[in-house]
Amino acid sequence: MARSSFLPPSTRREFLQSAGRGLGLLAFSRFAPSFLVNASLAATPAPEKDRSILVLVQLAGGNDGLNTLIPFADADYYRLRPTLGIAANDVLRTSDTLGLHPACGALHRLFHDGRLAIVQNVGYPNPNHSHFRSTEIWETASASDTFLSSGWVGRYLDNACAGAPALSHDPCAVHLTDSLPTSFMSAEEHPTFGLEPARRGHREREQTRRALETLVNRTGPAENDSADFLRHTLMDALVTEQKVQRMLGGYRPLSAYPESNFGESLRSVAALIAAGLPTRVYYVSLSGFDTHSNQTHQHANLLRTLSEGLAAFQADLAAHRLDDQVLTMTFSEFGRRPSENMSGGTDHGTAAPLFAMGKNVRGGLHGTSPSLRLAANEDLTFSTDFRQVYATALEKWLDCPSRPVLGGPFTPLDII
Repeated sequence: MARSSFLPPSTRREFLQSAGRGLGLLAFSRFAPSFLVNASLAATPAPEKDRSILVLVQLAGGNDGLNTLIPFADADYYRLRPTLGIAANDVLRTSDTLGLHPACGALHRLFHDGRLAIVQNVGYPNPNHSHFRSTEIWETASASDTFLSSGWVGRYLDNACAGAPALSHDPCAVHLTDSLPTSFMSAEEHPTFGLEPARRGHREREQTRRALETLVNRTGPAENDSADFLRHTLMDALVTEQKVQRMLGGYRPLSAYPESNFGESLRSVAALIAAGLPTRVYYVSLSGFDTHSNQTHQHANLLRTLSEGLAAFQADLAAHRLDDQVLTMTFSEFGRRPSENMSGGTDHGTAAPLFAMGKNVRGGLHGTSPSLRLAANEDLTFSTDFRQVYATALEKWLDCPSRPVLGGPFTPLDII
């Protein structure tokens, strides 16, 4: 941020992308210049504070689904994983044939309380093994041979958050990641906010505030629409940054969160929800799932972090009587190969289970288990398209028609 000169962005999208990688705040001011104000005001109504909220949890790197939801009664599982297979006696059973990894004790309790739905074998046709491309497919909800410039959440905002004047500049979507998620990219511009994944101390927050003030002052008097847009957007960023930090600093959780960046991110989401911020979608990420080698302990630690973080978040929401407003869903760019590799790990695969958590989910197992009658290095064949999960969230939770967002008909699941 401490640059000797600052070149104003030439377009809204350029500012949106650059701000997402810097301060992270992507808010649009009511003082925006004439060539931007109409689209901005038309696209960002302030939603009612009792509307439903979706929290997306990215498991970055490709989560190993077979060691998350374990088919302990299937001999082929142990044939394909002679050293990585989890012993049947250690599995936390969800049925007579399936169970969760032993590190998922907190999620297992939510499962038995009816607060956790597990959707099995989720993927898409003609899967791609590239981290970048498969993540893009999941975030844009595209077919594997189609490239889209907008994300599925962004298109939801375009379809559901347009046509009424903006009453405030509170963000309609918030991400707790280092950069703007592709999921949030949209045709129209919407106020979104980026918050650092881990809690910042007073010194870091003060540095951010001073950097914003410096940029506001450095722009000087507006000489054209672009400079005016930049100056007032930065002013709005400063105000919103301070507002959010007050919300976070004043929050008193009613559940103990694990001491991890992931736990801290979920605590921040709970704080913003409890403060009444009218945000519809939150996005957090847990990375490290690319387990090509030495998977056993690494994957167990990741699943424990995930399980304990999600359980603390759900308990906190329930204690604040906010759990009926929130649906939390996980996703990962792909699963892992059913057969273990020579390095004590697993390579890029295809389908995997995902979790949906909340007071209003239909808890239990959903979908069908994958067939493991496979040779070494063969992939799973998916049985549930991930866009069916998105269609479920859109239609049954966010009350938005899914076809304009997803570009086609996808049958919602019975998980809500």
